[in-house]
Amino acid sequence: MPSLADFVDAAHWAAGLAPGLRARAVAETVVRPAPAGTLVCRKGEPVEHWIGVIDGLVKMANVSLDGKPTSFTGIPSGGWFGEGSLLKDEPRRYDIVALRDSTIAYMPRSTFMALLDESVAFNRFLLIQLNERLGQFIGMVEHDRLLGPDARLARGLAALFNPHLYPGIGPTLPISQEELGQLVGLSRQRVNQALKRLEQAGLLAIGYGGVTVRDLDGLRRFED
Repeated sequence: MPSLADFVDAAHWAAGLAPGLRARAVAETVVRPAPAGTLVCRKGEPVEHWIGVIDGLVKMANVSLDGKPTSFTGIPSGGWFGEGSLLKDEPRRYDIVALRDSTIAYMPRSTFMALLDESVAFNRFLLIQLNERLGQFIGMVEHDRLLGPDARLARGLAALFNPHLYPGIGPTLPISQEELGQLVGLSRQRVNQALKRLEQAGLLAIGYGGVTVRDLDGLRRFED
């Protein structure tokens, strides 16, 4: 697992920062553990931090008025989230739940706003980040309304390999079938069937404790 300083240095948003700003980002960011099943942050609470996943896997989720849980997306190691709520200064609109034991970085609002006020490069990063996130959520609406379970899994898995949102991801993602099921709303058994079909199509390889992507564009285009 990388140190906080290494984690920040590897982030796209840190590339154009002046040394003093980068040092402030590291000094003022707090690292906390998030055991599997616990809340990293809670819906309805004030948004006081920009949050990064140093190590692990979390999901963005919500519960409807009738008690039905919905998972929006997963955020693997290397991802940062919550910038939209910070910019709008609104209560958090979703829960973030650790799917496995994770290590989380919490950057205070004041630090985030200092980066926003003082760095043109950081502003450019945020424009790209917000655009990528918008595209991701538009795609999720399409997946839920138009696609079958195999294609939903393919598109959901492909979303975890976005090089801008999750720069630390290589070709192999350490993720269990149960975790994938929680991200796309399928049973473990149904995930297993879908993975086998995608493997037969040459799009991925199923390994022990993870999935290796062979054709990312193919996953993004896959239809039932």
